[in-house]
Amino acid sequence: MIRIIEAAFSRTSAVLVAMIMLFVIGISSYFSIPKEAKPDIDIPVAYVSVPYDGISPEDAERLLVKPLEKHLRSVEGLDKMISVSAEGYGSISLEFAAGENIDNAIADVRKAVDDAKPDLPPDADDPKIVEVSLSLFPVLTAALYGPVPEREMVQAARKIKDRLEALPGILEVDIAGDRKEILEILVDASAMESYGLDPAAVIQLVRSNNQLVTAGAIDDGGGRLVVKVPGVLESVDDLINMPIKAKNGNSIRFGDVAVVRRTFQQAQGWSRVNGEKAIVLEVRKRVGSNVIEAVEAARAIIDAAAPQISPEVKVSYLFDDSKEVRRMLSDLGNNVGAAVIIVMVVVLATLGLRNATLVGLAIPGSFFVGITALNMLGITMNIVVLFSLILVAGMLVDGVVVTTEYADRQIAMGASRRDAYKKGAQRMAWPIISSTITTLMVFMPLLFWPGIVGQFMQYLPMTVIAVLTASLLMALIFVPVLGGLIGKRQNFQMAVSATAPRFYRAVLKFAIRRPAIVMIAVIGCMGASFFGYASAGLGVSFFPDIEPDQAQVQVLARGDLSAKERDALVKAAEDSILTQQGIRDFYGKSFRPGGSGNQAPRDSIGTIRTVFADWQNREKAAVLIDQMRERVTSLAGAQFSIQKQQQGPGSAQPIRIDIVGASLIEIGNATSEIVSRMRDIGGFVDVSDSRPLPGTEWSLVTDRDAASRHGVSISGLGMMIKMLTRGVQISDYRPDDSEDELDVVMRFMGDQRNLDRLKELRVPTNDGSYVPLSVFANLEPQVKGGNIERKDGQRYMYVQSNVETGRLPANLIAKLRQSLVEKPILGDVDIQFGGEDEDIAETRAFLGKAFGISILLMLIVLMIQFNSGWQAIVTMSAIILSTGGVFLGLWISDRPFGIVMSGLGVIALAGIVVNNNIVLIDTFNEYRKRGYGAGHAAFRSGLVRFRPVILTAITTILGLVPMVFEMTILLVERQILFGAPSSQWWTQLSSTIAGGLTFATILTLLATPAMLVLGSFVAMKLRGRTAAA
Repeated sequence: MIRIIEAAFSRTSAVLVAMIMLFVIGISSYFSIPKEAKPDIDIPVAYVSVPYDGISPEDAERLLVKPLEKHLRSVEGLDKMISVSAEGYGSISLEFAAGENIDNAIADVRKAVDDAKPDLPPDADDPKIVEVSLSLFPVLTAALYGPVPEREMVQAARKIKDRLEALPGILEVDIAGDRKEILEILVDASAMESYGLDPAAVIQLVRSNNQLVTAGAIDDGGGRLVVKVPGVLESVDDLINMPIKAKNGNSIRFGDVAVVRRTFQQAQGWSRVNGEKAIVLEVRKRVGSNVIEAVEAARAIIDAAAPQISPEVKVSYLFDDSKEVRRMLSDLGNNVGAAVIIVMVVVLATLGLRNATLVGLAIPGSFFVGITALNMLGITMNIVVLFSLILVAGMLVDGVVVTTEYADRQIAMGASRRDAYKKGAQRMAWPIISSTITTLMVFMPLLFWPGIVGQFMQYLPMTVIAVLTASLLMALIFVPVLGGLIGKRQNFQMAVSATAPRFYRAVLKFAIRRPAIVMIAVIGCMGASFFGYASAGLGVSFFPDIEPDQAQVQVLARGDLSAKERDALVKAAEDSILTQQGIRDFYGKSFRPGGSGNQAPRDSIGTIRTVFADWQNREKAAVLIDQMRERVTSLAGAQFSIQKQQQGPGSAQPIRIDIVGASLIEIGNATSEIVSRMRDIGGFVDVSDSRPLPGTEWSLVTDRDAASRHGVSISGLGMMIKMLTRGVQISDYRPDDSEDELDVVMRFMGDQRNLDRLKELRVPTNDGSYVPLSVFANLEPQVKGGNIERKDGQRYMYVQSNVETGRLPANLIAKLRQSLVEKPILGDVDIQFGGEDEDIAETRAFLGKAFGISILLMLIVLMIQFNSGWQAIVTMSAIILSTGGVFLGLWISDRPFGIVMSGLGVIALAGIVVNNNIVLIDTFNEYRKRGYGAGHAAFRSGLVRFRPVILTAITTILGLVPMVFEMTILLVERQILFGAPSSQWWTQLSSTIAGGLTFATILTLLATPAMLVLGSFVAMKLRGRTAAA
């Protein structure tokens, strides 16, 4: 390293040119790097679904789910398998182990599903496989609404969708409120019976007469004649005029017995925005694309297309991720600038203008080199990266400060400016490299953080490692070379002194003379800190509570409700909160229970998405949610669960309990008991579970002998029942004005589709006559079976819940666990805690391992640096001191220990606090080599290193101060905001580092010299005894 520094000083022009090039490349990278609010996270989850209209949950489990589970169980890397058997479909959610390649996993899933297809019912739809990724969640949600016919609005939305998907940054667009278009044949049951029409024969006739027949060509030697048989339906009139039976010399056509029309499938629910029916476009971007550019391009297309539908069509953007990205990046960018300015002011006040200039070049230089590296690795600029820059702003100047401070002392002793900076770089090279490597060793294990939390937080160690590595170049090459040109000039009048205040001199003398007393006092402070925090009972939390921008109201209702009844309940809830202050937009939709996806409660019939006003112009989200809860609680016919927007990694609901077993009855009883105990304990809100929904279904009990005597088959009976319910798909039709094929569906007319008609239904026989259904079958009501859910091949039910404002989920879970221990649940069931409890356990396990590995790596580096076990232990003692400071700060501020952020802060502190000890002990060893005694060397080291130790600690602490107090400093607007959501992400982590570093720095300046003297005293005694022996 010394030779590299020597070479750099011999070629100053080349070094300056290289530095300018790095700045230019870094600035270019900053503007070109993709920007987003939250990192693109690949959730290793696949979702397999098999629709099968009319199938019961029991049959779906037996015929759909179990065959798929059998083949999917062998997929490599599978961590968890959750399946749902419901009315009309079966689905399986596959969660893979962290670190698995999702592309390979999806390929394995597709192969397993292909292997399972022969075991599935032939009438079931093809299985659909979907990859779940956070990056596929909408970055823009736009609602189109106004007094325009539904068909016109849907067709316009489809055209907009096509234009949006042609944009380079857009992956796909979904249309909420879009219903599948069909060609519907509404048959008059009485007319069909009077004409003696058999539905099965009619269906076969239509299928036979709607085919593309490639007849070929005739080649008779005199030419080649192409023969064509036009047989495809080209218009609705073709179907209306199609003969379906000849009688008495006349043809009976479809138009005689049915109404043929183009329409949409029967609605299962409706969407509304701010109380008006709407079509909603959900736009998803491609992974790695710039969200700001993608949203701008999408909004331009939507804004231009909306007036073309109708001047009265309105566009409302319910969610625009680019606004959040701009706001968060602006807020954190301002805080990065503020941190740099604060560091510069501190350096300016202590080291002077020229040295402050050198430091001022080192910070952006390190930033630009680090950002260039991140851009080359394909990493986006997001809130984690920006906070990492704030965190590292104070750390990266440590090496520069140590180098320039040493050069100042050399200049004061008469050295030339160039020689002083060269000596400073060469003399402090190994301490700076060693301290930087120890910091990097701490962050290195965090690169392997598993799970979604790890994928979210891995950008922090990446950024810190890139920027700190760049700071080595600045501290040892670029800044010393620049210092040799523009640093302080030689001044023979300057005095050489160890700059430390008198108070510190007095205390340090006492610490060196009475090291044992000092160590007892330090241990006492540590013990008081740990005891105070433990006795306060503040508990633990998983992730910081971030002020959300949105909340969602789940409308829950049990019973066999029609689509209009479900929508009426959702509409009533909408109306009750439409006048709520602090909410900008409402997006409500109703749907069939189970139709909102695998993650929603089974009894959810609708959701209302509320978009809050700007955080500065409203009450806290917790207050608004409580007010909304008060408004909807009094509504009859439904229950309501309100969830705030999930920020960061972790579960959507903080509390989740899975009850696993073989018997649905025992599982249901255990679930009921747990819900009851949660109510008794208190503190749980918005409790929902997956117990079967009560309801009635009609079972058609058939006398097969009687049916056989009348010539009625089960298939013929089933076809008539389908005509009465969802209809029978008989063919397909592609109109000129649509790119998609339309299903041709035949069913009875609307007034003939009811329970009374089912009881009076007449069924065709083999001879063409019709027989009443009551002759061979009876309708019997039965209790409707609920959905059957399975976890890793075993049946289970779940309970999930939120907690009251101000309560910690971990504390409530502990009380529930205690209740289950004192009075176990009856039945053969296994109770498994998930949600935040599972997240905390997984994160705690990893961070514990990461901390141990970091300590081991640092110990290796320190042993290489000092070649002394005792000095390595003395250096590592700063870690214990900093931990005491962390818990003291949490105790004083009355905050819980955040597993993710506080745990990460403790690990980061381990790498930061040892740096000062490394430089101080290195100076102690230097004085010892000169012949100083242990006490005198420790005293001189403390005085000489006082200023750089205090300076490096203060720069790191003050750089984090805005985050500690949730401050957002708007430099251009000259404003200071408190409580911005972008600052709440990092308050726990900043407080942990700032508090721990403050505590450790104060004690390090006393405890480290005392421990060095104590170690030398013990070593001398041991050598004396050895000599005497």
